[in-house]
Amino acid sequence: MFRLAAALAVSLVSAVLPAHAEDGAGPVVVELFTSQGCSSCPPADAVLAELAPRDDVIALALHVDYWNYLGWRDSFSQPGFTKRQKDYARAIGSRSIYTPQMIVAGQDHLTGLKPMKLADRIRAHAAQGARVRLDLRRDGDRVEILAVAEPPLQRPAIVQLVRYTPEAAVDILRGENAGRRMVYSNIVTSWQALEDWDGRAPLRLRAPAAGDEPVVVIVQDRRPGGPGAILAAARLR
Repeated sequence: MFRLAAALAVSLVSAVLPAHAEDGAGPVVVELFTSQGCSSCPPADAVLAELAPRDDVIALALHVDYWNYLGWRDSFSQPGFTKRQKDYARAIGSRSIYTPQMIVAGQDHLTGLKPMKLADRIRAHAAQGARVRLDLRRDGDRVEILAVAEPPLQRPAIVQLVRYTPEAAVDILRGENAGRRMVYSNIVTSWQALEDWDGRAPLRLRAPAAGDEPVVVIVQDRRPGGPGAILAAARLR
């Protein structure tokens, strides 16, 4: 049953999203909060896998740790990803978190599998374009970052560096997905806050980025309650 649901969701997303980004549009960040121990998550994981190779979307899988006590420990889980999901919930006044959940551009919260709504929100954010010009360049084991806001930002933003593993297979032996071999995509391994930026003068940063994992830089609105809108994102594969 989960394979049928996954195939249907993937086909729906593929059918309604354009093949290429619109001119001038930056990539749209899609965060999936998921777990190896969640039986409802494989269809959402399959949708993320469909988005992963696209240049107009930065699809990121954040494996949470609150399923680890229900029969199977997720080998990719980190408490920091659970905290990020809770921070998103607090930002909209919610006390509950669930898996699977997708958050599009830091703004649209999609709990459960909603492929049509996901495609609609990706398309809408792509049409808006990025509010910050963000350029990345590798320099050995570091990445050089240039961010320019035109017009200047009205509130400070936080600049974050994300690394991920493009693909990994896991044989799940216990829990709700026992007996399944799952292939996961764009598994986030680290999420680091680099600097608070006032969004007025151009920002230049050099950050450590050793190793072969892709590098993603995200500029995100900083709100008192939690993470806000993602203003720009860029990637070096």
